[in-house]
Amino acid sequence: MDGPHGAAVSAADFGLKGPRGWAFRGIGITAGPGALIAVEGPSGSGRTCLLLALTGRMRSTEGTATVGRHRLPKQLAAVRRISGLGPVPGVTDLDPALTVAEHLRERAFLERRFEGSLRGLLRPRKDRATESRLRIDTALRAAGLDVEALPKGSRTAVRDLERLEALRLSVALALIARPRLLGVDDTDLKLSDAEREAAWDLLRSIAANGTTVVAVCSEAPEDAVVVSTAPRADADAHGTAAADDTATPDDGPDTDDDKETADAVAEARRA
Repeated sequence: MDGPHGAAVSAADFGLKGPRGWAFRGIGITAGPGALIAVEGPSGSGRTCLLLALTGRMRSTEGTATVGRHRLPKQLAAVRRISGLGPVPGVTDLDPALTVAEHLRERAFLERRFEGSLRGLLRPRKDRATESRLRIDTALRAAGLDVEALPKGSRTAVRDLERLEALRLSVALALIARPRLLGVDDTDLKLSDAEREAAWDLLRSIAANGTTVVAVCSEAPEDAVVVSTAPRADADAHGTAAADDTATPDDGPDTDDDKETADAVAEARRA
């Protein structure tokens, strides 16, 4: 049974096949509400596709998964409503020209507009502004982003953020919607050892507060529920390596790892 915030995640023989072959296959997951789930594997192994499938942004083609009470792939829209995406290249990119404050205000406005009832939208402007400010402050605290410590405070442009600061901002933007499941891509990309540990500490904290976290990485921490997309030595009955999206029966091996992300982005945008 789900807790008050997080959504339990389970999957059995979960897979997604695209025009070039299997993005991932044979995935099994059992994780309770508030778990930290690490999707571990090399670039090009279907990690981003799995993240987007579990958050309802891509439609799986084999097996089943459950997020909270919602089953995939039948209830994609329901899963999208309870999940949020932090940084996912090509899907949730920050606008480098906008400031931190502009990003936060825009996201809070969108959440208020699309989540609230008509009665809520007709509340006095002061009350709506107070609610937005509360959501933003709560999300910033959860993401560990001290806006006042930035070079120009809330007026700091995204282009001037360090990688870890940008990750925290992306996570904060997702948390404004109060999701039960948070997806984060490329968690440990281009981070120093100290920054990588800080990033995992952030995600542990979010999970400890009840929100289930699914984080893509190249190397998972020991305390996470680890899901591997690395190609297995054994092949399935059709001769396709499990969880290897570079296997393309029609066109032969594909060495361009970026195509995985491009396919995932196209699907996610359609969702």
